[in-house]
Amino acid sequence: MDTILSINHISHSYHTLKGETPALYDISFSVNQGEFLAVVGPSGCGKSTLLSLISGLLQPEKGEILLHGKPIEEQKDKIGYMLQRDELLEWRSIYRNVLLGPEIQHSLNPEVKKRAHELLDAYGLGQFQSSRPSELSGGMRQRAALVRTLILNPEVLLLDEPFSALDYQTRLNVSDDIGQIIRREGKTALLVTHDLSEAISLADRILVLSSRPASLKTTVSLHFGFPKPADDTPLNRRNAPEFKTYFNLIWKELNQHENQTD
Repeated sequence: MDTILSINHISHSYHTLKGETPALYDISFSVNQGEFLAVVGPSGCGKSTLLSLISGLLQPEKGEILLHGKPIEEQKDKIGYMLQRDELLEWRSIYRNVLLGPEIQHSLNPEVKKRAHELLDAYGLGQFQSSRPSELSGGMRQRAALVRTLILNPEVLLLDEPFSALDYQTRLNVSDDIGQIIRREGKTALLVTHDLSEAISLADRILVLSSRPASLKTTVSLHFGFPKPADDTPLNRRNAPEFKTYFNLIWKELNQHENQTD
């Protein structure tokens, strides 16, 4: 598979009047085209900082981030970022929320409008295009937020705990929906999450970070023995025999790191 994203020896610290707080230390990994990668680690270890660096919102103090072999700073428009909250604007309809990005980029045209309608229809939001965000359930809002991201046709999707504000049952259903949407659209994705079950149910590989300053301790590749590719869904994975094995493996890895810092 072709490598789309390369993270090479990244280190970063935050600086305040009180001093320096190291966040990430010498992290390297690559992401293949169409791969779904999850990042887990102790709370506060710097997972969201990593996404901010990949998105270009922050500049690393050391190392480089390359998209198709070129600096990420030159290609920010190829990165889509889905935040913890959907951030839909209440005074705009769902359809007009989806079109916000193209409006800002001055790229709104009839083809983009048609694509917006197609995406909303494809993912169960067609009849709610004229609705306000407050009229939708939490799960539907997250689907709308994903469509708003997809309309810009990013090559890489960054997902910063996008399901954390949802109740447990909704979270299961929405993560299943969005996981399948991302794969159907053929997108490359990086998910940051505190939920190991979520990471295992969605990802192709899981990166396990240490406590702050975070370094990459191990990578776990996930393989499930489903007879048909179509059976490999997030909800089916949770009931597969391999699920518990992966969960225990990553749980042990995380606890070992935490115990070493106690």
